[in-house]
Amino acid sequence: MSNAQAKIRSAVTMLGLAVLLLIGVTWAWSAVTEPFPEREDAATCTSTQVGEGEKVYPDQVTVSVLNAGSREGLANRVMTDLAEAGLDRGELGNAPEDSKVSGVEIWAEDLKNPAVKLVESYLGKDAKLVRRDPPLPGVNVVVGEEFPGVTDGRASVAAKEDVTICSPPTEEL
Repeated sequence: MSNAQAKIRSAVTMLGLAVLLLIGVTWAWSAVTEPFPEREDAATCTSTQVGEGEKVYPDQVTVSVLNAGSREGLANRVMTDLAEAGLDRGELGNAPEDSKVSGVEIWAEDLKNPAVKLVESYLGKDAKLVRRDPPLPGVNVVVGEEFPGVTDGRASVAAKEDVTICSPPTEEL
């Protein structure tokens, strides 16, 4: 092999290696500058079928609390009390500006739902049921300035018909 052929082979090899290096750098740069994948928020609750006659227990019911009063932290205090009673924590928020709730209301589409009835038992005799599209997941409790607090509720409520309730999500293995 002549000296010229060796130089050409070395040049072709170097050019090939340079192309491979350029491809590797380009791939690495695109991988490094790619945005991180979005974190998926875990579902607050899942729809669970309850058959007629089946009992619904507090740990099967997700409850969310809205503050309709001016006291900061009222919804959080009520949520803590409901969670200590065994209900599942949903979400917290402020009630819409047009809400005029002085005591406590439960907002739900189905007022006969056993989950609604169970939560109602923890809110005292003055709790008002309101047929309304709930803004948060689960049974929506709206508390105002005059809400006296969470009471001892029922251990369970039996479903009078087949219904769907919002229950804590189950962990998949």
